[in-house]
Amino acid sequence: MTIIRRPSPFGELLSLRSAMDRIFDENLFRPIARGTGPATFAMPLDIYTTQDALVVEAALPGVRPEALDIQVLGDTLTLTADSHVDLDQDRSGYHVHEVRRGRFSRSVTLPGGLRTDAATAAFEHGILTLAFPRAEQVKPHQITVTTPTEGTAAPIGATSSDVAQATPAGDRAPDAG
Repeated sequence: MTIIRRPSPFGELLSLRSAMDRIFDENLFRPIARGTGPATFAMPLDIYTTQDALVVEAALPGVRPEALDIQVLGDTLTLTADSHVDLDQDRSGYHVHEVRRGRFSRSVTLPGGLRTDAATAAFEHGILTLAFPRAEQVKPHQITVTTPTEGTAAPIGATSSDVAQATPAGDRAPDAG
């Protein structure tokens, strides 16, 4: 008797998956990880909130403050920077070339409730810090809970007869009859 072995249809799917993984691992899709590819890269950002503002920090090493363009259109913040590129520089002596130079940009969507017209910007040691104050109506407000003093308020769900029984005799209003 002869045993006939048939190929599994899942084997073809796995080879297709590994082919797709290889495509997306190429430098075209991951220029930072490989150190080659187009002269664009993702601008690293930290975005966090404080009690009064939303803060955006961007790492921009090698960028001069006058080479920054910061725009807010609607709820979209766009940061554009330009670091100096010397095209005449001889690059034959490089062993590693990972520092990106050129023009790059990053856009993020801001949450609602910010006063973008009152934003402040600071640039120090290659870090751009933007602060967008929160509008007053979206700032958190503290609500304090008070307990009623005896005889001034009835507990929730109490009837008028419950309140009359709980009130001391000296505090009762005189009867009209």
